[in-house]
Amino acid sequence: MNQEEKFMKAAIREARKAEKLEEVPIGCVIVYEGKIIARGYNRRNTDKNTLAHAELLAIKKASKKLGDWRLEGCTMYVTLEPCQMCAGAIVQARMDKVVIGSMNPKAGCAGSVLNLLQISAFNHQVELEKGVLGEECSTMLSDFFRTLRAQKRKNSGGQHNVAKE
Repeated sequence: MNQEEKFMKAAIREARKAEKLEEVPIGCVIVYEGKIIARGYNRRNTDKNTLAHAELLAIKKASKKLGDWRLEGCTMYVTLEPCQMCAGAIVQARMDKVVIGSMNPKAGCAGSVLNLLQISAFNHQVELEKGVLGEECSTMLSDFFRTLRAQKRKNSGGQHNVAKE
């Protein structure tokens, strides 16, 4: 197992924490000088807070750990491609690199819908690596949504009231 896979496995463990809370399983770790300095997982429903995305929670912890809002020298490992809010925060934090497990064709802003991480007009661009343990990350999300749809069908008496992925 290489470094990228090792740290993505740690992000997957964070995602599993979200899954246990019946949250969409998205996890993130931030690495500085070869060590994990911050972890985060999706807590939007638990915290009843739009901002409780894995990436934002990890950025907050990493900034506190380093004593600076600038996260230069850091690499983020995240199981799902960041949304526009998180991609903007990653650029603002001056993150060096983002390693992504699974892409998000419906809302991803690291290349799927937009690529906010590498807009040349911004004062900072982020190096990207995509598809690290992509199959595992993608399967985890697919399984979660399949279970969610089955529960909704069961609870609605078989009516077709499915959650959007």
